Amino acid sequence: IWQERSTSIVMVTNLVEVGRVKCCKYWPDASEIHGDIKVTLVETEMLAEYMIRTFSLHKAGSDETRQLRQFHFTGWPDHGVPYHATGLLAFIRRVKSTNAPHSGPVVVHCSAGAGRTGCFIVIDIMMDMAGREGLLDIYNCVCELRSRRINMVQTEEQYVFIHDAMLEACLCGDTAISVHTFRAAYPTIVCTDPQSGSSQVKDEFQVCLQHLLCILLIYQKFSSFALSEHSHCWRCACCAF
Repeated sequence: IWQERSTSIVMVTNLVEVGRVKCCKYWPDASEIHGDIKVTLVETEMLAEYMIRTFSLHKAGSDETRQLRQFHFTGWPDHGVPYHATGLLAFIRRVKSTNAPHSGPVVVHCSAGAGRTGCFIVIDIMMDMAGREGLLDIYNCVCELRSRRINMVQTEEQYVFIHDAMLEACLCGDTAISVHTFRAAYPTIVCTDPQSGSSQVKDEFQVCLQHLLCILLIYQKFSSFALSEHSHCWRCACCAF
């Protein structure tokens, strides 16, 4: 961390899941010395699906004190993937907005450093790609990551979740409003545009309906495909008899 001048650590696992230790607690509750570096916990910000711990780092013999943030996503379930991507997308946006442009690389880890870590990295890259180029290439992104580290994005369920997350990111965008500015922003978002006869709130709700419709259509097609495949297997089994 000190050598690479990293200012952000992303943790996508809990310490214990399903009664098993998934990650050791490597940060102090107050202050600890590791070798020649003193790590001090400055503050902890707790949110619904993640928390942010801020540390100060001081190296012996140096006048420099650096700040390090650990972004700990706690909303990933013990089994499978999150039910929806809203919390993880907000988490990724918070990491991106907080990390200084000229700081070192962001350190991302889960338990094995493959499945959830791969999901986070792919979604992060795809959000940048969508904004910069107006397109997505999830398949080649995963292949590129896997060429550098084995089993990045471990399961089919995680691969599908990345697509669901990007669908939500592209359709809904970033609609978050800070508590401090909500009161001032509220009249604007509910105000009806005389030309369109709509408002920002109404437009956002229509996008929510569109997103739900897309998800329903996707799962309907998937279910129909699975049913047809099952019927084909059943016919083959009957022919065998």
